[in-house]
Amino acid sequence: MKFQLSLDKRAIADIQSAIDYYNAQSLGLGEKFEKYLDKYFLTLSKNPFFQLRYDEIHCLPLKKYPFMVHFSIKNQEVLIHAVLHTRLDPSKNWVK
Repeated sequence: MKFQLSLDKRAIADIQSAIDYYNAQSLGLGEKFEKYLDKYFLTLSKNPFFQLRYDEIHCLPLKKYPFMVHFSIKNQEVLIHAVLHTRLDPSKNWVK
């Protein structure tokens, strides 16, 4: 069973901010982050049933980078709400 992925505009902004940050640290590092994140999105499209953290929101931490993907599942769709640095409090940095 395959799930359709949808990214909220805030998640897209989160990802772009992370890419910009990593590119500022070292040219090409942002692209590596993006490719790494794409692998996690592929995993979510195959099996999105990761830890349920709060209010019907599942979370998938990235192993190599200090970020966590916050998403919900409805029918055959995975809606990615945010991709936040793990130091950030979701209740203060992500509004549903």
